Amino acid sequence: MNNKTALIISAHAADFVWRAGGAIALHAEKGYEVTVVCLSYGERGESAKLWKQDGMNIENVKQARQQEAEAAASALGVHDIQFFDMGDYPLDFTPEARDRLVDTIRSVQPDFMMSHSMWDPYNTDHMNTTRFVLEARMVAQAWGHKPGQKVLGAPQLYLFEPHQTEQMGWKPDTFLDITKVWQKKKAAIECMQGQEHLWQFYTNVAENRGNHFRRNSGGQAGGRHTEYAEGFQSVFPRTVDEL
Repeated sequence: MNNKTALIISAHAADFVWRAGGAIALHAEKGYEVTVVCLSYGERGESAKLWKQDGMNIENVKQARQQEAEAAASALGVHDIQFFDMGDYPLDFTPEARDRLVDTIRSVQPDFMMSHSMWDPYNTDHMNTTRFVLEARMVAQAWGHKPGQKVLGAPQLYLFEPHQTEQMGWKPDTFLDITKVWQKKKAAIECMQGQEHLWQFYTNVAENRGNHFRRNSGGQAGGRHTEYAEGFQSVFPRTVDEL
């Protein structure tokens, strides 16, 4: 495998767009093959606008959310998007689903991974997803799991920004300038018709993180003019040769 790769694990079908759409688009432009796994469609808990339509049923909601996610993935340059259909509110983390994710991780061999914050009392699907991802990452490193498969190395797991940051114990240590791909993220955001109420919110988040990027890259003393950014929290230590 010569191409660099990344793996984004999203609890619901829209999470990868709001929280990591810029990172996806930017790395796709850099030649990364980015795979997105949506554990659920968000059909029960994150599709209120659709459920308000007369005669709506769960299969139609799933179909609509899948179409939105696929359109957003296309706008961002995603290499592959997979839907595990694990239900939501709550997600059903079965051993079979874990083994499927392990197979995906080993197949992709990501240079880095992304998922949700460690704590989210407003939506336990999110924090339980990250526990599930950490477990799958561990299993993917085990030589005794499905011997003969290529085992995983030690990719960084970045936690993307939760919705109500101050309540989640989430502390960013990495800011990514997404200004050059903002229009791609904006187009992806606008694919998510089922959650239109979040469009402006996540535009504001990107603008605020752009401000933080400028401040931390030098501020008025020569910081990069960054209009939009995304923040991430890394789980594991970085290994470097110089600072």
